[in-house]
Amino acid sequence: MVQCEMCGTEVSSPSRVKIEGAELDVCDECTDFGTELKTEDSSSSTSTKYSTSSSGSGSSSSKSSSSSSSSGGSGRRRDMFDEMDEIAQDFDDQIRSARESKGLSQKELAQQLNEKASLIRKLEQGNSLPSDDVRGKLEKALGIDLSAGGSSDDEEWSGGSSDGSYTLGDVVQRKD
Repeated sequence: MVQCEMCGTEVSSPSRVKIEGAELDVCDECTDFGTELKTEDSSSSTSTKYSTSSSGSGSSSSKSSSSSSSSGGSGRRRDMFDEMDEIAQDFDDQIRSARESKGLSQKELAQQLNEKASLIRKLEQGNSLPSDDVRGKLEKALGIDLSAGGSSDDEEWSGGSSDGSYTLGDVVQRKD
């Protein structure tokens, strides 16, 4: 018996899966988190297990995994986090202020969205994150955008400190 390298459960026959660039032996429940790798034989997979260079058997297993994924020929495996939008840090304040500016109570907004008033209350308190469905309804009904703007904060920052000294962050140039 072998342990699943993700959750730790005992597994008699683990599946070889690539998750975030790492090849792991996982149980059947954890295979959904990555792309299952097809290996021709176990001797070739063990010889390239820790290899960082691309060898013949390593590239053949990556070809079979990329053909089974939906990304096509992009070369990078897509996972569930690629399709997810990040939500803004202040989503609760945005929802509350937009609702108040429209003159709606939490109960009225909930009825308009066909949701429960307790959900609107939890969202405005920041105790719950909106699902994609509820998020879409809120954005449409209130005319707001709850997605996080990523790189604009990096460009606005000028750096430096008030005493004239520099830090490593002031000197380093990012290559994004």
